[in-house]
Amino acid sequence: MKITKNTIVQFHYVLKTEQGDVIEDSTSGDPVAILCGHKNMIIGVENALEGKEKGDKFDVTVSPEDGYGEYIEEAIQRVPAKHLQGAEKWAPGMVAVVHTEQGERQVTVVKVGKFMVTVDTNHPLAGHTLNFNIEIVDVREAQESEISHGHAHGVGGHHH
Repeated sequence: MKITKNTIVQFHYVLKTEQGDVIEDSTSGDPVAILCGHKNMIIGVENALEGKEKGDKFDVTVSPEDGYGEYIEEAIQRVPAKHLQGAEKWAPGMVAVVHTEQGERQVTVVKVGKFMVTVDTNHPLAGHTLNFNIEIVDVREAQESEISHGHAHGVGGHHH
């Protein structure tokens, strides 16, 4: 079965920087499961999955615009420290969660003051070209409940 919109794809991946440093590696656990065509994965990977089949192994290079976007300098903001969640004390480089009108958002701490913290709201991989090694483990038709929920259920997917 070929991967198309409304198929569930289970796959392993190794994500590397442009320099070849491993950022993430799913091969030691369950494969990731996504519902294709529903923006469950960065567009560069989702597009590369299209037309592939169980057992396929391939590499894909994803540009920032098809990954986590370009790095935006203006995305540096100062926020009250009391709005950061995830730790008692903050230090540069730590990742915090902030509640916004669009929901929860991860931010990276840049500078810590007594009451205010400077954070970077860019995704940590924004502006980076990403290299994926992908192995398709399984492909199947999505169930109606998965399509209506907009995500894969079961191993590697969402659990209700």
